[in-house]
Amino acid sequence: MESSAPLDDRLGDFTADIRILPLIAMAALIGVISAYVALALVRLIGFFTHVFYYHDIGTSLVSPAGNRLGVWAVAVPVVGGLIVGLMARYGSERIRGHGIPEALEAILIGRSRMSAKIAVLKPLSSAIAIGTGGPFGAEGPIIMTGGAFGSLFAQVFHLSSAERKTLLVAGAAGGMAAVFGTPVAAALLAVELLLFEWKPRSFIPVACAAAVAAALRVPLLGPGPLFPVTPHAALPWPELVTALGLGVAAGFASGGLTWLVYACEDLFRKLPIHWMWWPLLGGAVVGLGGLLYPRALGVGYDTIHDLLTGRLVGLVLLGLVVTKAVIWAVALGSGTSGGVLAPLLIMGGSLGALEAHWIPSGDPGLWAAISMGAMMGGTMRSPFTAVAFVLELTHDINVLPGLFVACIAAHAVTVLLMKRSILTEKVARRGYHLTREYTVNPLQLLRVRDVMEPALLIPSDGAPAVVYPDELLESAMRKLLEHEVDVLPVASPDDPSRVVGYVERAAILGAWVQLTRDEHAKEEGWLGRLRKAPR
Repeated sequence: MESSAPLDDRLGDFTADIRILPLIAMAALIGVISAYVALALVRLIGFFTHVFYYHDIGTSLVSPAGNRLGVWAVAVPVVGGLIVGLMARYGSERIRGHGIPEALEAILIGRSRMSAKIAVLKPLSSAIAIGTGGPFGAEGPIIMTGGAFGSLFAQVFHLSSAERKTLLVAGAAGGMAAVFGTPVAAALLAVELLLFEWKPRSFIPVACAAAVAAALRVPLLGPGPLFPVTPHAALPWPELVTALGLGVAAGFASGGLTWLVYACEDLFRKLPIHWMWWPLLGGAVVGLGGLLYPRALGVGYDTIHDLLTGRLVGLVLLGLVVTKAVIWAVALGSGTSGGVLAPLLIMGGSLGALEAHWIPSGDPGLWAAISMGAMMGGTMRSPFTAVAFVLELTHDINVLPGLFVACIAAHAVTVLLMKRSILTEKVARRGYHLTREYTVNPLQLLRVRDVMEPALLIPSDGAPAVVYPDELLESAMRKLLEHEVDVLPVASPDDPSRVVGYVERAAILGAWVQLTRDEHAKEEGWLGRLRKAPR
């Protein structure tokens, strides 16, 4: 007969145990690995940009906009698209896309197992795509590549799928923290997008990996914020109202960009040619767009910095945002390899700087920063990540209130406007469903005594399993399923040999359904009762 004595001792706020300690140690090592992987990716992007646009050897990040190839520059993204298409066709189809949906699939469907082939081909293909002018960021590729190395590391050891997931996400967060110097945003992205839970057993190791990778970024890629700006003064309430308006506008723009990306993907699917050739066609559009607005090519870190410092103003912003949106959507729709975050910052920043022309207060750099965060938070539906990301990129803490208002407003618009985000739509199109809402399981809140049917105190007949009144319904349901029965006896805590009641599977499920109904049941407020009161 099972004992109930240690039950309350096992019931705490969290389910973490000492197993978290080796996971933290493993995650710290993965943080080191992901920092060097991030360095390799950045250097590869710089290398291919030098080779294809300047015909020299170098590894520093340079903008393709300064090339002197003339009309021949149109051919560079075409060549890059052809190479990526061949790599995907004869290497691995998993390298197509911006990386985050593929990481989501590995977590949800693949039991957090990723292959060594992905760990090599994803950064290489992304570096070629971006180095040949692809209008992408490095965050999607590094998230998938860092995740692949984390998964490979985890597969060496005897771990559960949940522990492999933690280490996969640790690699992804570490890579993002190392590229951008944003450990807090990387940890928040893990929670909002990749972990599908809010538990210390996973969050603490992931945060550890992000912190280690960010610390290593200083000797590897340099100290300080990626886009330093002159700090703004504290924002008064009229500017918070303006930030709200910018957030709403960014939310609608986020919906438009998501629609545009998948409209382009649908058009490519209708072409009577193999998908291997799609990146070549996408590259042609990128090349033509780059001929009109060279700043739209590549990762665009220089463009982001110019937007944040107010150096880009006027109609050039309109051309930049339109060109970037079109070539980015077409390139992503073609299935080439690259990320979404840096382009969102450019498009959001351009939109904010344009709107600054009609805003009487503040400066273009302020509204560009706020709109950047709002565009990122709305499109990726990760508002807390967006807030932390912009703050860590700029170290401009005084924009926090306006940034928070704008990101939440954009998030609200996209949640109401679209069923899925730009990241989860691709997963849904592959036949899988995921939810981004994290709630506490009702069976972890209610106890057996809440649903049991009482009975006279009678001796137990030696049943293979019993439950106790203070036991959680989750534990009771697990025993019902394990023993393939519909009813379990409830034993007295003081005398396990005495039965005090019975609990049925239907009663447990009924409690769950009732709690779900209660969430939507409207109760009359005091104003209604006041109107009904006799006079």
